[in-house]
Amino acid sequence: MAECQYIIKHELETLRAQDETHVPGYTQAKLYPGKSIIRRLLSKRILIQMFPLHDKEELKRLSFKWYKKVKTSLQPLDDIRHYFGEGLALYFAFLEYFTMALVPLALIGMLYCQFDWENYDKYVFFAVFNLIWCTVILELWKRCSASLAYHWGTLSRKKVFEEPRPGFHGILGFNPVTGREEPLYPKAKRQLRIYLVSLPFVLLCLYLSLYVMMIYFQMEGWALMLHDRDPTFWTKILLFIPGIIYAVVIEVMNLIYRYVAEFLTEWENHRLESSYQNHLVLKVLVFNFLNCFASLFYIAFVLQDLVLLRQNLATLLITSQILNQFMEAFLPYWLQRGRNKRMMMELPLNEQVRLETDMNTYLGTFDDYLELFLLFGYVSLFSSVYPLAAVFVVLNNVTEIYSDAFKMCNVFKRPFSDPAANIGIWQLAFEAMSVIAIVTNCTLISMSPHVRAYFPDSEMHLMLWTVAIEGRGCAGAYPSCLEARGEAHPELVASQSQGIYSHGLLAFKFVLAFLVPDVPKHIAIKLARQDFESMEALKKKKMLQVPLLRPASEEE
Repeated sequence: MAECQYIIKHELETLRAQDETHVPGYTQAKLYPGKSIIRRLLSKRILIQMFPLHDKEELKRLSFKWYKKVKTSLQPLDDIRHYFGEGLALYFAFLEYFTMALVPLALIGMLYCQFDWENYDKYVFFAVFNLIWCTVILELWKRCSASLAYHWGTLSRKKVFEEPRPGFHGILGFNPVTGREEPLYPKAKRQLRIYLVSLPFVLLCLYLSLYVMMIYFQMEGWALMLHDRDPTFWTKILLFIPGIIYAVVIEVMNLIYRYVAEFLTEWENHRLESSYQNHLVLKVLVFNFLNCFASLFYIAFVLQDLVLLRQNLATLLITSQILNQFMEAFLPYWLQRGRNKRMMMELPLNEQVRLETDMNTYLGTFDDYLELFLLFGYVSLFSSVYPLAAVFVVLNNVTEIYSDAFKMCNVFKRPFSDPAANIGIWQLAFEAMSVIAIVTNCTLISMSPHVRAYFPDSEMHLMLWTVAIEGRGCAGAYPSCLEARGEAHPELVASQSQGIYSHGLLAFKFVLAFLVPDVPKHIAIKLARQDFESMEALKKKKMLQVPLLRPASEEE
């Protein structure tokens, strides 16, 4: 069904003007030969919206299999793909895979709860396991994604030639690729907008985020001062108030910045949708990463207060999850409770159209992947000091599956399908987070009491050596010291072992990515066989098209 909707949308979008100069009745909606009529109608707001209607019978069957009954089995991914398309099915597949991959980490985290929270030296093993875990699951996901894409027929799908975005504008010119006239916009002008306006504004937003973070630390210090002066039950509760307020402010700032980033990216006037999405993702990821994790990095590596780090991580994680569940699950259900009952009723076509017209428009999987990206960051970066983080993320993801399924079936208009073979740029984003997690966890390991024993005087020196120095470089840093004293410097011994350890884990990650094929062997063989059979079929077709020459007879 999703493929049928995709074909219909493709046919509508390829309706092109021939000799018309404007849309009949709308002189402001200019046309030129080859211009997509639907895109012009959408850009000029003559056509307000275009969406496929829900199929009531199919929707009932899918809802029953998907979320209307509590079950331990996996999601009906084939049915989701059949109704909504590969893009959305891959998101739910990744959400399911991420949740299942978190289970071992959550179980180990629950076991670690039996130990003394303040003895952080016991969590060195958990940090090492965390590092290996975040590397392995991303490599295995590539294979899982390739298997699903092959099963759905999109793995070997060629990239579709992209038409200009509906909002793209410029001076009419000749495109040598398509041979048609279409708007052209100078690349240099776009680059000026990006580097002279968008980039400084993003940097300003990052500065404001850090400024808000410092205000939070002032509030935290004030609460600690009150508690130390007169420790009571209420002052103990007061210790959590600054963190809760800061978590709420982070969510509000993320939301406001998202709208600003969309405005800036639209103003940059990108020609292709893929370019628009890449610039938008980059802007949003950079700000969200700093806004959500800057305070945790500051506490861990500047204040070096692991107790405060654990408290802050728990407060940010739990508060953000409560807010997201309220905004994504409870609030949509409460606002749509009257419409939800009518969605499953048999209605005349005109009433169904009116009902679904008022439903919210699904804007794609961007926000869904962004939420998973931030949760992955909370787990992979600092969960070694708060092992229960994985437990809370598992609980959040289980409810997320049901709430997202409910919204897709009852709250949003049915979206057009989006053929996809993988999760796109988000795979790169998750892998970048895993690299940062390796450096972060190795630095946290260096804060273990056993390692700190080598650096009794300079803790900052220890962390700098841990992150930046490899064994060979470290050995070259102290040759005169070793020759003069004839003994191993304690800082050299520790920094050598920690530098090799950190870089060894990075090397392990990249070696594993190189050794583990992204596509399973049996699927690679099937794809190669398909290519071979296609070439053979093409050869036979060409042979049949060649006119056969009748051999001359002896008489002739």
